[in-house]
Amino acid sequence: MPVRQMKESSEQHLVIKTHLQNPMNPAKKVTRAVQNGKGPPPLPQEPHNQTSPHARTRGRRRSKVGRKYDQGDVLMTPSCRPCTVVTNSANGSVENGSISGDIEMGYPTSSKSLSLALRPGYGQVGTKCIVKANHFFAELPDKDLNHYDVTITPEVSSKAVNRSIIAELVRLYKESDLGMRLPAYDGRRNLYTAGALPFSWREFKIKLIEEEDGVNGPKREREYRVVIKFLSRANLHHLGQFLAGKRADAPQETLQILDTVLRELSLSSKRFCPIGRSFFSPDIKTPQRLGEGLESWRGFYQSIRPTQMGLSLNIDMASATFIEPLPVVEFVGQLLGKDVLSRQLSDADRIKIKKALRGIKVEVTHRGSVRRKYRVSGLTSQPTRELVFPVDENSTMKSVVEYFQEMYGFTIKYTHLPCLQVGNQKKANYLPMEACKIVEGQRYTKRLNEKQITALLKVTCQRPRDRENDILRTIQHNAFDQDPYAKEFGIKVSEKLASVEARILPAPWLKYHESGKEKNCLPQVGQWNMMNKKMINGMTVNRWACINFSRSVQDSVARTFCNELAQMCQVSGMEFNPEPVIPIYNAKPEQVEKALKHVYHVSTNKTKGKELELLLAILPDNNGSLYGDLKRICETELGLISQCCLTKHVFKITKQYLANVSLKINVKMGGRNTVLVDAVSCRIPLVSDIPTIIFGADVTHPENGEESSPSIAAVVASQDWPEVTKYAGLVCAQAHRQELIQDLYKTWHDPVRGLVSGGMIRKATGQKPLRIIFYRDGISEGQFYQVLLYELDAIRKACASLEPNYQPPVTFIVVQKRHHTRLFANNHRDRNTTDKSGNILPGTVVDSKICHPTEFDFYLCSHAGIQGTSRPAHYHVLWDENNFTADGIQSLTNNLCYTYARCTRSVSVVPPAYYAHLAAFRARFYMEPDLQENDSTGGGSAHHGSKATRAAGDCGVKPLPALKENVKRVMFYC
Repeated sequence: MPVRQMKESSEQHLVIKTHLQNPMNPAKKVTRAVQNGKGPPPLPQEPHNQTSPHARTRGRRRSKVGRKYDQGDVLMTPSCRPCTVVTNSANGSVENGSISGDIEMGYPTSSKSLSLALRPGYGQVGTKCIVKANHFFAELPDKDLNHYDVTITPEVSSKAVNRSIIAELVRLYKESDLGMRLPAYDGRRNLYTAGALPFSWREFKIKLIEEEDGVNGPKREREYRVVIKFLSRANLHHLGQFLAGKRADAPQETLQILDTVLRELSLSSKRFCPIGRSFFSPDIKTPQRLGEGLESWRGFYQSIRPTQMGLSLNIDMASATFIEPLPVVEFVGQLLGKDVLSRQLSDADRIKIKKALRGIKVEVTHRGSVRRKYRVSGLTSQPTRELVFPVDENSTMKSVVEYFQEMYGFTIKYTHLPCLQVGNQKKANYLPMEACKIVEGQRYTKRLNEKQITALLKVTCQRPRDRENDILRTIQHNAFDQDPYAKEFGIKVSEKLASVEARILPAPWLKYHESGKEKNCLPQVGQWNMMNKKMINGMTVNRWACINFSRSVQDSVARTFCNELAQMCQVSGMEFNPEPVIPIYNAKPEQVEKALKHVYHVSTNKTKGKELELLLAILPDNNGSLYGDLKRICETELGLISQCCLTKHVFKITKQYLANVSLKINVKMGGRNTVLVDAVSCRIPLVSDIPTIIFGADVTHPENGEESSPSIAAVVASQDWPEVTKYAGLVCAQAHRQELIQDLYKTWHDPVRGLVSGGMIRKATGQKPLRIIFYRDGISEGQFYQVLLYELDAIRKACASLEPNYQPPVTFIVVQKRHHTRLFANNHRDRNTTDKSGNILPGTVVDSKICHPTEFDFYLCSHAGIQGTSRPAHYHVLWDENNFTADGIQSLTNNLCYTYARCTRSVSVVPPAYYAHLAAFRARFYMEPDLQENDSTGGGSAHHGSKATRAAGDCGVKPLPALKENVKRVMFYC
């Protein structure tokens, strides 16, 4: 039966290669004695049959499904495995045609019918210990909380101005109309009080003086009409029941009120610059320079959370990048990295300055105490000495130099520099650079270059003990016990870190090839190495070539590096031809496409039509768009597997680096580096018993400032049950900042075949998975219901389209890294509970006290710290038809973290989610370069040659170029 390609497809192909043991082939028993702790544990006598303490019921509905569908990519026949599983699974091919049948669809149809998975119990596996968390217990208020709507006319877009208006209203009317109430205000439409106001509706007129024009300048007064209207009263009883675990639905409005009240402390004092849930100030710690006119401010994050211990205030340290409040001339000198006072600016300099300053607020310094503020709209193309403008209706022209001398007695020194254009474009307003200073407290939101990122990491990287002390200092400094808002609303916050029971899960045994000295390995403190071990499935590389794009690397150095890498691959268990097909080819970075095609064709001719299996590329350390262009050409045009190496590693060769590169090469060639002993011996609960597929999914969005670039969705799926180590990946472009994965399942009309279905979940063999585990990265708590409803539905429909009545049970788990919970050792001096970096040990899991009152979530720190404070991953099981126990899902997730292909360390996020992120990041390089350069930082960026394509208006998002067949089958993204 022919394999049909999907039409109008914007994604690559995902192949599901789940193999089922031939029932005629008996399972082989795997037994191994444990000798002196050197071997894996023996097989248990009885199989694991784990079910949760109480089965959770689901709302089900039955539906008719009638549609035509594609048979997916049939690539492999079922292979024999040591796991014997007897199932009634349908076999082989499915004929194209309409499907009509009753299919039980286990997904909810709306958020009203949806309840997230409840906690099935608490985990028991592992060594028990105590850790501290940056959560502070907050007592519930005993006062009525009232919600009012605020309307301000004329409408104001600035939260800060809105706050000033309400602050003035409170100052004038607190003791009269407001009945002595001190309201909390969110800066938009919501105002909250403890106890009711004396009215349900009232209008106020507030006059506000705009201080924009300085102390002695003319002050403008504006009048605002403020209407306050009663909306609702918060249900504190509901919140109490929810925190006690007696109700499953969170009272979001009540939590929002309490969060707003606690934010008022930081906002009302005007000591801090608020950004989202964080607050920053140059007074917390001296700002650190990052280069090119930027600096890092220290701050803190604050959020109120419902937990098992009650209301919890989560406080963490934070950093943000701000524009340094420098004189503009000094800022420009830093930005360009050269003396601008005596040198002329080039056109490139002018463009860079314009990009950097556009939209920034500056204040004038040539008028004494009058510090009027302006927003920069552009830069003049002429130097200041050439600028003239009309001063009257008769178009009498005057130079800028003369005007500033006559009007302000200000002599412009640097007349060769351009002027800033401020205000609107219709009426040109010129300000000399030397008469302006950047206003303090302006956040920088564009991309940082590599040097700035390195400087920022140095500033923000804190050892656990130091971070803990800073958090404690912050909670003490905020002094909630003395805060008028906390007193008004009756909220009391503890100043002690929460003490939490935790468990340290054991590391899993890893299986390596029988020909190595060490056939099995037990990682120690989250790491191990490849000494005396060979990859379990080492691949063969016979035909390879190398391109050297680095001018500083001589041929002899490149040859030595390639030889050592080939030897390392051989030692690690691969068969690697020591000689390249052609001599190392030298090329210029700007001729990447020409060089790649030349090497590809010359090599193919030399091997009489046999294609290259691997391309090594030596790149300059700062290679701009070269890396992205190379990957795009290799993977979407030539069908070449490539491995890039930076110049600094070629000059300073280390065994560790070569070993890590060899691991990457092996999986890119289709091999496996290691597998879990429990996987090959079929001992993973709810994975080994029946064919199971593990998915990872992520959506990455364009950076701030890229308003039209599409988002990239990526899905990976395990291909090698029961080992579940190899993941094929698929990527697609979708609408800008769209979080839901649009192409997980889709249908379209084909002129010949009618309604055709397809998407990111495909069929690859006659056998099908009987269980699905789906790890979803990159979504926030506010998106849980929306994503679950949409994507679970898509998974169901995709399965139903592959075969009638095919509905494998699904477990849907969200993986979160962008949270602010940190776990600290109870005793920093106790070496038995910390790693070398002072962090908690890998395998530390917490599912009580600071976790959700009723839902199935846990924090897992699966990796050993290197520097800074480890961030545990937060896993939230949204849907679970497989009835995992707490121990089952926690142990599976922790064990999978030891199977990451690119290094010999356990990683901080479960590998399927990690791989999906890597695949999505790679796909951004596949987009055609954007002709309009909008790279914000200039040099050092690895993106500008692979800029995002634009969403083509009504035409939707331009699809990504397809991966070549030989690339899509392997872990090319590693």
